[in-house]
Amino acid sequence: MQDSLYNTIKIIGYYIGKIITVLGLIQVLPLIISLIYREWIIAFNFITSMSISLILGAVLIIICNAGKKRKIEWNHGMIIAAFSWFLGMFLCAIPYYLSGNYASFLDACFDVMSGFTTTGLVLIQDLDHVSNGINMWRHFLTYLGGQGMVVLALTFLIRSTSGSYRMYVGEAKDEKLLPNVINTAKAIWYISVSYLIVGTLALWITGMFIGLPADRAFLHGLWVFMAAWSTGGFAPQTQNILYYHSTWFEIATVIFFVIGSFNFALHYAVWNKNRKEIFKNIEIQSFTITATFLTILTIAGLMKLNVYPDFIATFRKGFYLLISGHTTTGFMNIYARQFFTEWGNMALLAVIISMLIGGSAASTAGGFKGLRMGIIFKGFIREIKRILLPESRIQLDKFHHIGDVILEEKHIRSAMFIVLAYILTFAIGTLGGVFFGYPLSSAAFESASVTGNVGLSIGITEPSMPNTLKIIYIVIMWVARLEFMSVLALLANLFYRMRRRWLR
Repeated sequence: MQDSLYNTIKIIGYYIGKIITVLGLIQVLPLIISLIYREWIIAFNFITSMSISLILGAVLIIICNAGKKRKIEWNHGMIIAAFSWFLGMFLCAIPYYLSGNYASFLDACFDVMSGFTTTGLVLIQDLDHVSNGINMWRHFLTYLGGQGMVVLALTFLIRSTSGSYRMYVGEAKDEKLLPNVINTAKAIWYISVSYLIVGTLALWITGMFIGLPADRAFLHGLWVFMAAWSTGGFAPQTQNILYYHSTWFEIATVIFFVIGSFNFALHYAVWNKNRKEIFKNIEIQSFTITATFLTILTIAGLMKLNVYPDFIATFRKGFYLLISGHTTTGFMNIYARQFFTEWGNMALLAVIISMLIGGSAASTAGGFKGLRMGIIFKGFIREIKRILLPESRIQLDKFHHIGDVILEEKHIRSAMFIVLAYILTFAIGTLGGVFFGYPLSSAAFESASVTGNVGLSIGITEPSMPNTLKIIYIVIMWVARLEFMSVLALLANLFYRMRRRWLR
């Protein structure tokens, strides 16, 4: 038993060391931006943070070097993914805290977890005057979180394919674009960087068109695209997308965050000229149906209350925010309190539902996922057929997801388990908000945003919110982004070890 524990620690420690090393190396990007804009103190902060991460990563790799020769089991992969995200939160919060833009280290950790999980809720203070280096770090963390820390490590630092798939799955991804999971990770980054170039160029031009200086337009285009593609919701200004007062900017971001919410396997299929997959895929069908229904519900609610002067304005605000919620992006073109003071219960309910449903599986989006909603719906139809039709007329049910898949009980059970886990998590977050004195509708809205890793806010998330609620939201973001299984594996392993020690 001691040998098993020793091997487990070595395996987990070695690969976490690799991932921490990656988190240290990527701070070169915001460091360069800080140096370009002569933000000397911020640059020194990044050097300090890099040093801490690289030293800790090197120590773990050296001490646990024997772990690279061991076989990674499923529980190892899950624990590596879950613990890397949690430890990474503390390390990546160092530049935030040293910048002086956060009231506490807890607030800095909150924003890092919000970025990693592509949630987009913020506790940063004086965002409109934040340094370029910190803004680059904020948005790059979101971009990294959309692809995944494990995916990044598999792409650049981990060469062995043994056990790599177990770590990859631990990060809530299970699509293999290529037979080799390391090549799959590289393909994901190739897709993301290709879109990054095109998207940044488009938003750069749009930014200059609306009057931003060339360098500001470039940085804003880069940052906003990183957040849009990763369905992250961060923006370089307090007013979020409302800051730009541009229909063209809103149209561009809608296109990018809708595309970003699609499954990476779907992107890969389309890139390989299998364009029919867009129309046949169950996730796209599910997204289209729910987005259409919820948009109608949102606009009807806004028109009933005469929130906006005409249909065009109603559609522009209602559709943008509904789709921003449905893709779990969290970009906003209104002020947070307007949700509470103007939108009414019908429109709020539609947005809450959209945030919980979310985007596609194995994408940058959060929520239940369209795949699970489609599977549950098909399972419901199958049960109706079993009741109404004779057994001789019942055929095998299928759903199309990159290929035809026979619908089995295991698919329905798995989908139902995750959906119920999300609903339970949403309920816990709502009760937490109500406990601290927030109205039920506001608590439910903010909890849906946290649980779905969305970032839309009704005004609860701010530096003055109770620290306990901040911790609750951090845990919910972490658990929901990793879709429960890897975190449960980590907690179960810790409980098992402690229980054995107590029983001795």
